[in-house]
Amino acid sequence: MTELRIRQAVRAVLFTPDASVLLCRFEFPTGTVWAVPGGGLDPGEDHITALHRELVEEVGLHDVTLGPHIWDREHIIPFIDGQWDGQRDRYYLVPVTDRFEPRPALSWEQLRDERLHELRWWTPEQIDEAASTGTRFAPGRLGRLVRALAVDGPPTTPLDTGI
Repeated sequence: MTELRIRQAVRAVLFTPDASVLLCRFEFPTGTVWAVPGGGLDPGEDHITALHRELVEEVGLHDVTLGPHIWDREHIIPFIDGQWDGQRDRYYLVPVTDRFEPRPALSWEQLRDERLHELRWWTPEQIDEAASTGTRFAPGRLGRLVRALAVDGPPTTPLDTGI
């Protein structure tokens, strides 16, 4: 049996005091999905270094203080033109004092090449409402996870988010 090629990735849950989170709209051949900023690790890169790089590239945040590793997600689905059989995401909490206007270091043309087409702040209620009408989020229960983060704070050990 062939071993699965799993891409290692890292994501930032940019979280305001009112429980808003910054999400990216990704356009894939299989459809649109909203997810928190982040992406795959470059060769030789650790999760923290990759997350700082992704935050600069996608959001424009420099020298951000990272919170704890809060969630994990693994999904098996071929992507990136068949280079990978799945992805393992590690999510970190990144508290921010308020919503801000993202200013990505990458151009929008470069971001679109990475399938990122929009950045927008969402509340858990907005996520749940959009999900109820068919909008896809990753992880699928993102609204509940964000709400739990607001009520209970970060988990003591990372939670498996499911698909």
